[in-house]
Amino acid sequence: MGSVDNAGGYSAPPVQVTFDGLLFDMDGTIIDSTEAVEKHWHTIGDEIGADPKVILQTSHGRRTIDMLKILAPEKATWEYVQYMESLLPLNHGHEANEILGARSLISSLVSAAFSSWAIVTSGTLPLVTGWFKVLSLPYPPSEDLVITAESVENGKPAPDGYLLARRRLGLEAEGKKVLVLEDSPAGIRAGKAAGCLVLGLVTSHSLEQVRAAEPDWVVRDLGGVRLVKADGKGVTLEIRDAWVGETE
Repeated sequence: MGSVDNAGGYSAPPVQVTFDGLLFDMDGTIIDSTEAVEKHWHTIGDEIGADPKVILQTSHGRRTIDMLKILAPEKATWEYVQYMESLLPLNHGHEANEILGARSLISSLVSAAFSSWAIVTSGTLPLVTGWFKVLSLPYPPSEDLVITAESVENGKPAPDGYLLARRRLGLEAEGKKVLVLEDSPAGIRAGKAAGCLVLGLVTSHSLEQVRAAEPDWVVRDLGGVRLVKADGKGVTLEIRDAWVGETE
């Protein structure tokens, strides 16, 4: 994953914030599948006659089917997308890693029996279930709290996925405080458009790109985020070492 190329800045004092629900992106937020995805897209690019470099420059945070509508319209079917994405964890699962702090945070939610959290991803259901199985990660409380590419009409940066997750959690009311955890500018913008607060991770994009999408906090990864408490009133997180100051 990309690294920050600006000096300093991750020095904000710890803050504790209570939310009604948490919405996690997957790739770049929970898992790092960069190497696996690059190899996969080189194979698929050759198959569909598209330049893998072009695909990789524009695909992160966006649905494969939306990319194929532009690059190879004849392949832009759910049947093909689900098939090709199901191969990624099977063929390249050993090349994926967890984002620092992701397992700990999700496991703490499960241990606290906090159920108001969901996954909202641009990947298809076969891709999500494949990665969670390969990495043995805790799954959301119910199947309908896994919002995938097939779940919505419009992918990120449209807010559809996050709005659907809020609705399924019963948190669609304007006064509900929902946190989106995202790494891509497209996903950050989707979360903001859905009326959520957003924690931006600098894992797949540069600090400048993440900040330009205007998340509420910016952190390197989830290593500085921990559960303080979870109960019927919500979940309180502590956010440490967030970015402060300018990049110059």
